[in-house]
Amino acid sequence: MIIIQDKLINEDVLQSFFACDLRACKGACCWEGDYGAPIENDELTKIDDNLDAIKTYLNEESISIIENDGYDKYYKDINTLGTNLKENGDCVFLKREDSGIAYCGIERAYKDNKSSFIKPVSCHLYPIRLDADPFTGFEMLSYHRWNICSAACSNGKTHLIPLYEFTKDAIIRKFGEDFYDELEACAFHLRNNI
Repeated sequence: MIIIQDKLINEDVLQSFFACDLRACKGACCWEGDYGAPIENDELTKIDDNLDAIKTYLNEESISIIENDGYDKYYKDINTLGTNLKENGDCVFLKREDSGIAYCGIERAYKDNKSSFIKPVSCHLYPIRLDADPFTGFEMLSYHRWNICSAACSNGKTHLIPLYEFTKDAIIRKFGEDFYDELEACAFHLRNNI
């Protein structure tokens, strides 16, 4: 583990390669798993403020769930607030294109300049996960390895895109440019001293 500012960083975040390949995985991280994507409390207001625009990118099932049960759900097992899920396990904000590739309605609305909120930071950072270290209480950044991302690992390795660089915008969004600069300098140091 490496400490930068008051964050613990698993060395895999600095030494692994990663770059999403949606043609291969089709966005499976938005439907695989047992829980919805974690949502931070301040993100609820941002989603609420943009919900009408976001809904225009969703299918009828998603809209019905959002209107009847809400877009968020508290997952007691993991003590986390996250996005609600459809019966088939899809995130409530997921919609599939004709090609079978999933897209996020929140992100699509943002990219089309219809919304001011890009997506939950947990999604933006993925496959970096944020947890609290049980011993220090520090926030910890770790690399969540998952077999559905094997194409992203290969793609990152082929194009020499480090995981921290792939998630640069999200890291800066969450922790600021100074933190990212220190993270990048640490990765450079590790790379040149191994």
